[in-house]
Amino acid sequence: MPDIARPQSPPAPDSTLPDGLARVALWTAAAHAAECHRDTPYVLDPWAADFLHAAGFTSGPPGDGPLQRLLPDWAVVRTRFFDEHLSDAARSGCRQVVLLGAGLDTRAFRLDWPTGVHVFEVEDPAVLAFKDHVLDWSPPSCGRRSVVGVDPATGAWAEELLAAGFDPRRPTAWLCETLLYHLRPHAVEAVVGTMTELSAPGSTFGAECVNAESASSSFVAPFLEALAATGIAWNWQLAEPQRWWAGHGWDARVADLFTLPYVVQRLSPYLPLLTEAAAKCVFLTTGTLRD
Repeated sequence: MPDIARPQSPPAPDSTLPDGLARVALWTAAAHAAECHRDTPYVLDPWAADFLHAAGFTSGPPGDGPLQRLLPDWAVVRTRFFDEHLSDAARSGCRQVVLLGAGLDTRAFRLDWPTGVHVFEVEDPAVLAFKDHVLDWSPPSCGRRSVVGVDPATGAWAEELLAAGFDPRRPTAWLCETLLYHLRPHAVEAVVGTMTELSAPGSTFGAECVNAESASSSFVAPFLEALAATGIAWNWQLAEPQRWWAGHGWDARVADLFTLPYVVQRLSPYLPLLTEAAAKCVFLTTGTLRD
């Protein structure tokens, strides 16, 4: 694990990131940067503050409702959840890990991977260029890291992933951390369809999914309205994640968040805000390829 006391990277020669989803990635980086200052951080990302500095980024999610106040802690909880999911998958035999819409994720550098793990990051080329500028040749903690410069939201990325050394005959751990719900339904179908076609038996996935039944609640709707004003939207929502993923070839399960000690500890200050609808406004979903 690298020391978190790092000299700040200089601003990128062209530090303008693609609009929209790149801001979401920077909001997560801001949450990670703040987390590094806790006595016992759930996520230790030494590069998070560097990303913010290099981008000259100081803003946060729009609006000032209860969901916005919870979001930084939620981003940390979500990261911790998927960190553990990917680590478990790798130890169980998935030595290929594909981060679809990788954003500013640094799991290839900060997680304690088993020997021989190959991490692939599929993302817009401009985001990857900015990210590698900040990482500045830092050595990954996985066996191998490959970047695939294709926006999975708009491009056909399967051929480029294969060219980067991906082997569809080997089990893979896929992660769509926040990608899918920003896409239109037809784009989600394309991404998940490609993911399924490239998956060998034993493959797993992880994805955050928006609960369609909570999106219009008083807890969520004001945030979605504020997001829409910035050009960002939660376009893909579903009410029955297990059924939807089963229809696409995966046995899925939704985490019962309040059985996880770190979730209870971190989100306990927000319990007065969390009605049943609010507490279930998103699903942290994982699963395995169906036989």
